[in-house]
Amino acid sequence: MNELSQSVGVLSGVGAQTLNRLEKLGIRVIGDLIFHLPHRYEDRTRIYPIASLMPGMMVLISGWVEFVDVLPRGRKSLVCRMADDTSSITLRFFHFNAHQHNQLKPGTLIGCFGEVRQGFNGLEILHPDYRIITHRDVDITESRLTPVYPLTEGIGQTALRKIVKQAINLCNKNTELLMDWVPEKVLKQHAYPTLAAAINTLHAPDEMISVEALQNGNVPALKRLAFEELLAHHLSLRTSRNKAKQWQAPCFNGANQPIVIEQFLKTLPFSLTGAQQRVIKEIEVDCTSLQPMMRLVQGDVGSGKTVVSAYAALLALSAGYQVAVMAPTELLAEQHMRNFSVWFAGFNTQVVFLTGQVKGNARKEILQGLADGSVGIIIGTHALFQESVNFKRLGLIIIDEQHRFGVNQRMALRDKGQQGNMRPHQLVMTATPIPRTLAMLQYSDLDVSIIDELPPGRKPIITSVIPAERRVDVIDRINSWVEKGRQVYWVCALIEESEVLECEAAEKTAELLTLALPKIRVALIHGRMKSADKELVMQAFKNHQVDLLVATTVIEVGVDVPNAGLMVIENPERLGLSQLHQLRGRVGRGDGDSYCLLMYQTPLSDVARQRLGILRDSNDGFVIAEKDLELRGPGEVMGTRQTGAISFRIADLARDADLLDTVHEIAEDIFTNSPQVIQPLCDRWLGASTDYAEV
Repeated sequence: MNELSQSVGVLSGVGAQTLNRLEKLGIRVIGDLIFHLPHRYEDRTRIYPIASLMPGMMVLISGWVEFVDVLPRGRKSLVCRMADDTSSITLRFFHFNAHQHNQLKPGTLIGCFGEVRQGFNGLEILHPDYRIITHRDVDITESRLTPVYPLTEGIGQTALRKIVKQAINLCNKNTELLMDWVPEKVLKQHAYPTLAAAINTLHAPDEMISVEALQNGNVPALKRLAFEELLAHHLSLRTSRNKAKQWQAPCFNGANQPIVIEQFLKTLPFSLTGAQQRVIKEIEVDCTSLQPMMRLVQGDVGSGKTVVSAYAALLALSAGYQVAVMAPTELLAEQHMRNFSVWFAGFNTQVVFLTGQVKGNARKEILQGLADGSVGIIIGTHALFQESVNFKRLGLIIIDEQHRFGVNQRMALRDKGQQGNMRPHQLVMTATPIPRTLAMLQYSDLDVSIIDELPPGRKPIITSVIPAERRVDVIDRINSWVEKGRQVYWVCALIEESEVLECEAAEKTAELLTLALPKIRVALIHGRMKSADKELVMQAFKNHQVDLLVATTVIEVGVDVPNAGLMVIENPERLGLSQLHQLRGRVGRGDGDSYCLLMYQTPLSDVARQRLGILRDSNDGFVIAEKDLELRGPGEVMGTRQTGAISFRIADLARDADLLDTVHEIAEDIFTNSPQVIQPLCDRWLGASTDYAEV
C-alpha cells in the first residue's frame, strides 16, 4: 500500500478527535495533507525596528515590556507597552487571562508577530502572537516563511503545522512517494521544479521568495502543481472520451429524411441563421456516425438553440428512434413542450410531457407509450430518469441547461437508452455561455458547438444600475410604460438561500405593487406554485391579460413574451453575472426598445459595483461569463456545485488560464508517447472520481 494513501491516523498526535476534525478539511489520507497548501504566509525571517513600522505591515518585533495594565473602560482589554532601542508600540488583547497578565511584567524581554494598525494613541498590534525570550542571545527569527493553513474548529495552526511537517518528512525519506509522472522534458521546458521540491517550497518557502509572489500564485512551485492538476483532469476527460468511442450508436439516416427535413423547415415561421445552420451540419455528421454523439451546444440568450435541438430530434424520429428532452425546471420543460408540439404538429408523432406532477392514468398511458414505442418525443424534468420510465428505442437524449443537473442524473437517463453495446446520442445545451478556459477543461470530453449569431432584428437591451431609494421613480416609469401598451417583469432575486423566503418576498412585492399601481393588472409566479397555476399565469401574461408579472428567478430560462420589454431586478447584487444575464434575456425579444433596471440595496461593495457595471456595459454573454469566472470562480459560474463538477485543490482557472493551451498540447504528447503515466497522474489528483466524465 502506498504510504500516501494511509490514514492520517498513523501520524503522531492524530487521535480519533483530530481525525474527525481533519476530515472536515477534506483531509483523510497522508496525500491530502501534502496537497493541503497554506492559503497565506507570514514573514518571520527578520526583526523590524519599531520606529520603521507602518499601519498594515505584518511584522516580527522584539523588545521589552515597559508597562502592562487592564483597561476597564469600554471593552475590557489588556494593554502592554513594548519598546526597543528605536521606539515603542502598544500590544492590545481583548481575550486574555491572569496568566498572561502575570507573564508580561515590566522588563520582560518578548518577541511578537502581528499586523500593525493605527490605534487611538499611536501604532498598536491587536492580539499579537508572542513569546517570552529567556536569554538575549536567543534567535526568534525563522529561516523560512511561516505557512498559515486553512483551519477548522478545534485545530490550531501549531498543531496542523506539526502534522503537515510529519507528512512531508515521510515523503522526503521515501522519494518514490512524490514520483514525477510529468515527463522530464516538460519540466525542463517550462523551468518547473520537481514535485518534491515544489511541495517543500510551498509548505516552507525560502526567505528569498516574497510573500507577495506566493499570494499572487506567481512562483514556479505553485504553477507546477497547478499545471499537473489541470493536466490530470484533462487526461481523465480525454480517457473517458476515448472509452465512450468504443460504444456504438444508432445511425440517423432514414430513407425519408430529406423530405421530412424540407417539410420541417417550411413550417417554421422564421429562417435559420447561418450559425444555426452550421451547428445543425455538425449534429448531422455526428448522428450519421456509429459512435455516440456527445455535443455541447452553447449560445447566448435568444440565439435559437431549441429549434436546433428540435432538428436533431427530427433526425432521430425519421430513423425510427425515440427522443427524450430533459429540462431542469417545469417552466422550461413546459416552454419546450409548447414549441415542440407546434413544430411537430404535422409529423404523425406523439409528443408527451412528464413531470412529478403527472399522476394516475395519465402517467400510466405515457409510460406505456414509451415502452411500446408509440410515443416519439418525451419532454420533462427529473421524472424522466425514474425507475418506472422505460423506452423501446431511445436514440437521442437532449439535456437543456445541463449544468443544473447532477452527473448521476444524466448517467441515469443515458443508461435507459443503453441496449447491448449501443448507447443513445447526447446533445446538451446551455444558454449560460461558458468561458473558454472552463470549456477547455470542464468539457474537453465533448465536442462544442457555439451559436454565435442572434436572429435578425434583436436589439441590444439598455441596462441601468439604480439604488433602491429610487423605487418610486421606477414605479412611475412602469405606469407610463404600461400606458404605451407594453408589459413588464419585476424579478425578486434571492434574499436568503431559501426558496420559501424568496417566494414570500415575491408575494409581498406583488401586494405592494398592486396597491401602488391600482390601474395595472399585476400577477405573480414563483417556484412553489402548482404546475397548472404557473401555466395559467404565463399564458395570461403571453395573451396580454397581465401587464406586470412579479416573479422569482424561476423565469430565468424558457420564457418568451415579445411585448414585455422592461425588466426590473431587485437585489441584483445577490446574483451571479451569468444568471443576471439570463434573466435580462427575457426582454429584448420584440421589435421595440427594451430596458433592464438593476435596483440594488445600498451600500454596494466595490466588487458588486464592478459586477453590475460589467452587466450595464455589455450584452455579450461570453464577455460576461469570462468576467464572472474571474470574480467568482468556476464552481459558482456553473451554478450550484453538482456531483462531478470539477473542483480543484490547487489550480485556479482565473489565475492559471494561461496554462491550459500548454496542458492540451502536452496531453496529446503523453497519449502518444507516455500513456503509462496517465493512470498514476489521474489517481494522484482525482482518486476514484474519474467515471463522471462519460456524461
